[in-house]
Amino acid sequence: MIRRCLPWPDARLRTPAAPVEAITDEIRAIWTDMIDTMEAMPGVGLAAPQIGVMLRLAVVDASDTRGQAVRMANPEVLHASVQLRPHEEASPNLPGVSAVIERPRAVTVRFLNEAGEVEEKDFVGLWATSVQHQIDHLNGRMYFDRLGKVKRDMLLRKAKKAG
Repeated sequence: MIRRCLPWPDARLRTPAAPVEAITDEIRAIWTDMIDTMEAMPGVGLAAPQIGVMLRLAVVDASDTRGQAVRMANPEVLHASVQLRPHEEASPNLPGVSAVIERPRAVTVRFLNEAGEVEEKDFVGLWATSVQHQIDHLNGRMYFDRLGKVKRDMLLRKAKKAG
């Protein structure tokens, strides 16, 4: 089921999400809805708070073919590369605007997978950018929080005009 993304500045987008205690059928159903929503945008990732579910859940699919979504609960970055990679980022919570953000090119992330097991996985390039973007959402941050004040204010003014 495709879910509605919360419009900025909904307070939930600024609220850190709660940890997931166990992988249940309910959690798997939320992941499925998140993937449906991500595919409909289309996007390369989605965090549960973006659709108003205040749990540390994220999905990422930066594959060319699609259908390769990685489902994550409680993702955390263990290691990040020193080398940065610029990428144009946007969010369905604030449509019509985007900004180039520099993030580590590669990250190692630990998370609970669909089977409820702790998994460590390396992500590179767009995959790494998307995972970090989703973890920001889980921590109550938006991509534009990584911009300087002047650029951030300009982006938010432009979004207001577009909306």
